[in-house]
Amino acid sequence: MFPSLLHRLAKLIIFLMLGSALLVLALRWLPPPVTALMIERKLNAWSEGDSLVLERTWRPWAELPDDLKMAVIAAEDQRFAEHWGFDLAAIRAALAHNEQGGSLRGASTLSQQVAKNLFLWSGRSWPRKGLEAWFTALIELLWPKQRTLEVYLNSVEWGDGIFGAEAAARHHFGITAAQLSQQQAAQLAAVLPNPHRWSAGKPDSHVLSRASWVRQQMRQLGGHHYLQRLSSD
Repeated sequence: MFPSLLHRLAKLIIFLMLGSALLVLALRWLPPPVTALMIERKLNAWSEGDSLVLERTWRPWAELPDDLKMAVIAAEDQRFAEHWGFDLAAIRAALAHNEQGGSLRGASTLSQQVAKNLFLWSGRSWPRKGLEAWFTALIELLWPKQRTLEVYLNSVEWGDGIFGAEAAARHHFGITAAQLSQQQAAQLAAVLPNPHRWSAGKPDSHVLSRASWVRQQMRQLGGHHYLQRLSSD
């Protein structure tokens, strides 16, 4: 009986691996209708007796401003064009920092964040990290870099129920994503570590200081020329 159970388990694992690979492949071209994070936020609100309205409007790559693309890269993953889903140098630096105590530092790339937001639940458990690594590898294998950033910008959380660049631009600034200025894009990128604590539309001194740093990093990375490296995939 034990060998039979192992055989069935192996078949199930292979089936799930193939199914997840096909799903990721399909999302290379199809806009994800919803993300796991959106579902999680909605369920959490229901459990607390709140009615959370989710706001999200998909915008294709050509309608997303270059300034926002660069601001997010500068703030979250400056080696995005170079790595294969995992920034080993950043991981080592984060581990060394966390060993010293104090606040925990993460090292998630944009690819890892897309994998988590699209397919997984929140938390720091090892099973979730293992699944995150699997989906990240699939994304890097099956998607060009442009697609990864496009999905990220249409899925990332920018406030309570606010998902994606279009909803964020309308909520925080009363404009469309295509109309965002460089400063507004930098402010949106500046709050990404904690969009529930900080507001891009009503920035405090910390957000403004971080936005200034983001703009400086955008220039150092080469500005819009950096994005040309993504289109070569």
